[in-house]
Amino acid sequence: MGLAQQPNAAYGGQAVIEGVMFAGRHVNVTAVRRKNQEIAFYEVPRTSSSNILRAIKKIPFVRGIVGIVESAAKGSQHLNFSAEAYAEDETSPEEAAKGKEKEKWSLSMILGVALVGVLSFVVGKLVFVSVPALLESELFGRAFDNRILHNVLEGVIKIGLLLFYLWIISKTPVVKRLFQYHGAEHKVISCYEAGDELTVENVQKHTRLHYRCGSSFIIFTVIVGAILYSFPIFTWHTIWERIWIRIALLPVVLGLSYEVLKGTNALRDVPVLRYLGYPGLWLQLLTTKEPTDDQVAVSIASFNRMRELDREMAVRPL
Repeated sequence: MGLAQQPNAAYGGQAVIEGVMFAGRHVNVTAVRRKNQEIAFYEVPRTSSSNILRAIKKIPFVRGIVGIVESAAKGSQHLNFSAEAYAEDETSPEEAAKGKEKEKWSLSMILGVALVGVLSFVVGKLVFVSVPALLESELFGRAFDNRILHNVLEGVIKIGLLLFYLWIISKTPVVKRLFQYHGAEHKVISCYEAGDELTVENVQKHTRLHYRCGSSFIIFTVIVGAILYSFPIFTWHTIWERIWIRIALLPVVLGLSYEVLKGTNALRDVPVLRYLGYPGLWLQLLTTKEPTDDQVAVSIASFNRMRELDREMAVRPL
C-alpha cells in the first residue's frame, strides 16, 4: 500500500530543531538531520486515553483546551530529543571528553526545553492578553467611549506585536531554519493529502501554508477574543477589570478558536467560505519559510516512518 493513495487520516506535526515530528494514530515520530548528514529517529507510541478523557475530547469547545495541553506536553518530548541531538553535534571533542559536565548540561537543557514546552504557551497568552489591553488603554482610553472600537484597536495592537515579534525572531539563523522545517512539514502533509507520491520533487511543488496549522489558531484567538469581549455582559470600568475579564475568558477564547480552526479547515474547499481561513494562512507567511531539498527529505523520512509504524501497530498494537 503506497503513500500516494488518497489519504484517509488528517495528520499533523511540528517542526523541531533540525527536523520534523509527525503524529500518527498510534505513534509520534521525529526525524532530525545530524551533523554527519545521517537522519536519526525518535519514536514514541501513543498511550491510550482513559474513557473519561476520550469522552472529554468529543465535547466541543472543551476538546480544544485538552488538545492544547496534550500537544504541549507531548511536543516537549520531541523537542528534548532534537535539542539533545543538536547539542551533541555542536559539542567540541574537548567538551565531549568531559562526560560528567556534558551530562549535567544536557539534563539542564532537557528540563529547560520541557518547561518551555509546557508553560510558555500559557505564560505567553497571559502576557499577550495583558500588554495590548494596557497599551490600548494608555493610548486611546480617554479618546472615546465606544467599547467595540476599543476592542478592535486592542486586537490590532495584538496583531502588530505578534507580527513584529515573529519578524524579529525569524531573522535569527536557528529560528529561520526552524521555520523552514515548519514549511517542510506543511508541504509533506499537503502532498500526501493531494494523493501524490512523496518524493522531494513532488513535495516541493506544494504550498507551505496549511489550514490546520497552529499559527492559524493564534490569529483566530485574536479575532475571536475581540468579538467575545464586545458582548455587553463583559463591560469594564478600569484597566484592571479589563485585564481580569480577558484572563478569565482565556479558556473560552481558546476553546472557541479551536472550533473556528476546525471549521475553516472543513470549509477550505468551499468557494467563498474558504477565505475564512486566510488570516491564518497570511500569518504562516511569517512562521514558515521555503525549505531546502535536504529539509524536505527529513520531513518525508519522518512521515514515512510514522506511517510504517502506524500500520504495524494497527495490526499488532504495543
